[in-house]
Amino acid sequence: MFTEIRDITALNKEEILALRIADSQQDFIESTQQCLAEAETDTRFIPIGLYKEDMAVGFAMYGVFPHKDNTQRVWLDRYFIDERYQQKGLGKYFLRQLINYLVAKYNCQNIYLSVYDNNTVAVELYKKFGFIFNGELDDKGEKVMVKEVHAHDYH
Repeated sequence: MFTEIRDITALNKEEILALRIADSQQDFIESTQQCLAEAETDTRFIPIGLYKEDMAVGFAMYGVFPHKDNTQRVWLDRYFIDERYQQKGLGKYFLRQLINYLVAKYNCQNIYLSVYDNNTVAVELYKKFGFIFNGELDDKGEKVMVKEVHAHDYH
């Protein structure tokens, strides 16, 4: 399977904006339009397209943000697979790719994300990859999950 993580540019912005989440997931994540607008106003957010065989099949946004304990945290801030490509194992596949990507880019010990706890499909996926709830809430009331990265896990 030929897949890649691509930056979003003028050349592929339209196909990224065409990505859709299922209606049942609308309450759990912002649209790509909202995400890209947010990334324009806060440049710490880095939006990326997830591609399979040259087709945009998903979207993610990540960034490094300061934490109140004076550390920096690497966040996988948004992540979804287009509704047309769900149920094909791509959610698991790209989550592994994204973890590898973030570890390689930042050499980080931990990766953070936040999720509504009633988004059971996402919570189960993240748990499979070793993310655990750390008891924190983000500023939107989502529960924070963290994954400890061990060097031997990913390469």
